[in-house]
Amino acid sequence: MDKAIITVVGKDQVGIIAKVCAYLSSVHVNVEDISQTIVQGYFNMMMVTDIKGATKEFKEIKDDLNKLGEELSCIINIQKEEIFDAMHRI
Repeated sequence: MDKAIITVVGKDQVGIIAKVCAYLSSVHVNVEDISQTIVQGYFNMMMVTDIKGATKEFKEIKDDLNKLGEELSCIINIQKEEIFDAMHRI
């Protein structure tokens, strides 16, 4: 599989989507679907991405997103689609 699920959770602030998408674009990760909501000031986003053209290894992308999350005071997680699906199977 060449898909990954990215989740972002934290206090809402200007630029979260822009900064996450700018990073993904810089490493050639394509955003295929995105859903975001704000509930009582808390930002929540889920993205389905295509990572087959990525210019960095998955581990590097994961580490970079963790660092970006710290800068944004958010929690950013990325999981390969098959792991995400296995974890959420009923």
